[in-house]
Amino acid sequence: MVESVLTVGGITAAVLVAISLFISKAVSKDKHIGYFPSLIVALMGGVFVVLAALVGKVDIMGLGFGGWGIAFFFAAALGIIITAILDSYANAEA
Repeated sequence: MVESVLTVGGITAAVLVAISLFISKAVSKDKHIGYFPSLIVALMGGVFVVLAALVGKVDIMGLGFGGWGIAFFFAAALGIIITAILDSYANAEA
């Protein structure tokens, strides 16, 4: 199950970074809209964790709701960190 969580989280993180970088390049440098995809995925992770507590055992592709929630939290954290690092280098005026 740990491998499935890391696989889903890694794939989701890669997609989030690509979407965030595309959005960051498309809007002006003053806006922080590039971080919104990761925040939305983090909210989805919270919903899945709450569903894991409320609903019985449900498996989707080998992961329960809690596993999906943890994978989405992992992906959102990586997405925000990588986007922040790349955004800071893009906006550096040194």
